[in-house]
Amino acid sequence: MVSFSRRSKFLLATSATLFLASCGADDVASPGAGSLPITIVQPAPTPTPTAAPTPTALTNAQIALATAQNGITVTADEQVAILNAGQNNNLQGFGSTLNGVYPVSGTSLATASNPQTVLGNSSFIQNTSFVGALSGPNDSAFSGWTCSSTAASFLNSGNCSAAPSIGTGGATATCPTGTIDDGLVQTFRACRLPSGTETPQILSDLTLPKISGVFYRLRGQTEIGNGTASVTLTIAPGVVIAADSSESSNDLLLVNRGSRLNAVGTADAPIIFTAQQNLASNGVSDATQGLWGGVVLLGRAPTAVCAAGTGPNDANGSSATCQQAIEGVTGRFYGGSDQADSSGTLQYVQIRFTGIAISEGNELQGLTLGGTGSGTTIDHVQSHNSSDDGVEIFGGATNLKYFVVTGADDDGFDVDNGWRGFMQFIIAAQKASGSTADSFATEIDSNNAEDLLPRTYGRYANFTFVQTNSAPAAIRLRGGADFAFVNGVVKSAAGAACVNIIAGAGDGATRTTIRAADSALQDVGPPTFNSVYFQCQGR
Repeated sequence: MVSFSRRSKFLLATSATLFLASCGADDVASPGAGSLPITIVQPAPTPTPTAAPTPTALTNAQIALATAQNGITVTADEQVAILNAGQNNNLQGFGSTLNGVYPVSGTSLATASNPQTVLGNSSFIQNTSFVGALSGPNDSAFSGWTCSSTAASFLNSGNCSAAPSIGTGGATATCPTGTIDDGLVQTFRACRLPSGTETPQILSDLTLPKISGVFYRLRGQTEIGNGTASVTLTIAPGVVIAADSSESSNDLLLVNRGSRLNAVGTADAPIIFTAQQNLASNGVSDATQGLWGGVVLLGRAPTAVCAAGTGPNDANGSSATCQQAIEGVTGRFYGGSDQADSSGTLQYVQIRFTGIAISEGNELQGLTLGGTGSGTTIDHVQSHNSSDDGVEIFGGATNLKYFVVTGADDDGFDVDNGWRGFMQFIIAAQKASGSTADSFATEIDSNNAEDLLPRTYGRYANFTFVQTNSAPAAIRLRGGADFAFVNGVVKSAAGAACVNIIAGAGDGATRTTIRAADSALQDVGPPTFNSVYFQCQGR
């Protein structure tokens, strides 16, 4: 603001009077005293844009964990060189890229590859234009048929701890033929399946319809078939099967070789396997696990690990004698020479609060597959809060699609003993606390027998692995297994690497797991990674 002095104003007024007088004016009013305000507006400075700070690049030792096995080590530098040999990988991811398991935007975190081309499979694998199991924050592929927890929440899905919907009318409901009426539990009718430890195994086809007010009860080791008879258990959409909590036996559902479980739900009416505690409000919590033994499917497809006196097997899995006992139970075997064997269908299924440790290294998980063949269909399945693995696959040739593991205490996807298959649209999300110190989103192995045949061979496409606990790494690959990864998202917690590649035999260039292809050993070469976004060390 500028102000003129009185003197200046007087001179201006005098000059104006004289000018007007010369024009004939008689009277001119003099301006009054005061100030003339003048405001000068300065433009606001344009701020200099600043880019988001980029964290210090991770070292190779932070990205990859080196582990010695049998005196052999694959260094962190060698592992990272394998990652860098692929296309479109990002090893330095950071920031708020995920909201739980969902990408925060619809823009792919890395340039996607065509998984059909990369993996050489166009019959099972779908082509996608994004990395991870979900395309963006509004992807509804996992909506409704899943349940949500602190490990991972899904769009339009109920809470895993909430009691599943059974309906009313239990007091007057009638149990279907082939089941045992166990009376009322709360207001629900309990219709028990015969178990192998108390009554004869289920030796004829049985259907479990959806009946309002009825749930089906598992007590003890409930078996379908006996390894000779061909029996099918069919479960209707919306059915709830609950393990008995009123006695102490290990409850599980086991399908013997030659029989089938057809549990086909829908997106709106998934089939729920759970524990009886889950039927009551507040009967379980987000931390609950290990209430029963889960679901076990045994088939006649090949396994690389043969029990004493059977086998050995070959690259074609053609041994008619090779078989192996399944973990967690006594005297139940899997294996055979039928690659296309079918143990049934699981679609739109939840398996909650499972996992029993019989002894060290002898556990029941959420879902156990032993020698199940490519004729077995498994898609849209969730394994929630297992006290061991979400799913463990021993040999066989079954493919998985739209499979979710939430809150597992040990590994999400554990494959070994010569499994050969494909998985797509898979999620492993650990709970925030309580997982074992040796847990991984996926553990890929061969039972520490590096060159048994068939060789473990897997292909993962569109996977999201979120390690929220400080496990050693997200991906453990060892045992000479052949693997390829495409269109994935891997996020590990602070202190955890993203990958852990291990060789247990060989020397130098002949080290298993990373050695060159050798058809005589059914070995296709080192693992490959393409279009994988790595966000390691909790960044």
